[in-house]
Amino acid sequence: MSVVVFAVGNPSRGDDALGPLLLAELERWQLPHVQLVGDFQLQVEHALDLDGHALALFIDAGTGTPAPFEFRETGPHAGRPVSSHALAPEAVLQVFADIRGTPPPPAFVLCVRGEDFGLGHDLSAAARRHLDAARALLAERLADADAERWRQLATPGDSAHRAAGGSAA
Repeated sequence: MSVVVFAVGNPSRGDDALGPLLLAELERWQLPHVQLVGDFQLQVEHALDLDGHALALFIDAGTGTPAPFEFRETGPHAGRPVSSHALAPEAVLQVFADIRGTPPPPAFVLCVRGEDFGLGHDLSAAARRHLDAARALLAERLADADAERWRQLATPGDSAHRAAGGSAA
């Protein structure tokens, strides 16, 4: 199953580097069924990266996230108007639905808990531990890239957008 993985964050802002660090790890794995997309934040144009994929995963760091991470399903949401800057995964999925006239692929969010998002700061000790846990989760999920299986393993409860350290997930 073809998977597109979006990893967002700013490596210059402490724990906001979690997304880019996980993206670098995935690049080393060279998984043939996985397309990687990295950026500082999600944009309208990222909706086009969903084309041709059966599954999508959005990776970001978050401040209100349970430790070490939250893994949840998400979907398109037209709750607020889409602008051209800093979209939530739900908005990217909505843009896809709007421009293609079809539902986007099943989508999930891996939001890794961050503690310190200060400009120029290094990754915090807690974020390093959360990074290790998220890396293990990614290995497991991408080895079995199936939407139904991912749904069974997703975090139960609230799937609403959670505040992130200046990022999108």
